[in-house]
Amino acid sequence: MNTSSMVVRSPAVAGLFYPADAQQLAETIDQLLAGAEKYAYQPKALIVPHAGYVYSGTVAAVAYAGLRATAHTIERVVLLGPAHRVAIAGMALPIAKFFETPLGRVSVDQELVAALAHLPQVLVSADAHLEEHALEVQLPFLQKILGDFTVLPLVVGDVSAAAVTQMLEQVWGGAETLIVISSDLSHYLPYATAQQTDQATVQQILQLCQPLAYEQACGSVPINGLLLAAQKYQLTPHLLDLRNSGDTAGSHDQVVGYAAIAFNEKTGGAHEHEFNGTM
Repeated sequence: MNTSSMVVRSPAVAGLFYPADAQQLAETIDQLLAGAEKYAYQPKALIVPHAGYVYSGTVAAVAYAGLRATAHTIERVVLLGPAHRVAIAGMALPIAKFFETPLGRVSVDQELVAALAHLPQVLVSADAHLEEHALEVQLPFLQKILGDFTVLPLVVGDVSAAAVTQMLEQVWGGAETLIVISSDLSHYLPYATAQQTDQATVQQILQLCQPLAYEQACGSVPINGLLLAAQKYQLTPHLLDLRNSGDTAGSHDQVVGYAAIAFNEKTGGAHEHEFNGTM
């Protein structure tokens, strides 16, 4: 690995999960955001799917559209997602100082990295981030909405929910810090079965009831950590959107579930209602 590749984490799924051309990517995200319903409160945390944009982009856009009103207050994003490619015991930070997408570079927040240095469950691994799509696909949306911000990217492997919560408490911050959990829901169930399964999972999340199992959500571990933190910090969850790949761009035979869920610190005016790119 050369020095430049250690400093900058290059995109791994540009041209696969989302457009590699900067103009086309920007236009795609603008179109998705334009079609998304807005919500009125400021979220402290979001659960957002991480499939190819053709599959889950409409759901992700709903989660991010509501940030526009308060985007100027958000300076940092704590971004957690599950490990799809490399087995990890703990939570992995990158070696890289920047994450790059076709829309530019995002700085890794070195102050927050330092704040986690004493935690035994947090390690540093370039390999964990090298091919991981779960975090990468969130960055273009965040770049379009927030503009200038720093990111604390963590790939979550085999670790307890309590250990995730402990990490979140170190970087919780105030209105300047947004937490994003990247996760899909059920994988490769028939359409009707997936709908029932995902609805039950969402109800569990809305009740702050953990643990979720991996079969319910590939990001179950970081979600479980967030749910524990949500209880402590009295966050209120709101379902923004719930669909699956059968609703967007896939068949009904085997679908992947997607939910957009926002957590805010005070109840407000909520509006309720694998490398093929589906996950």
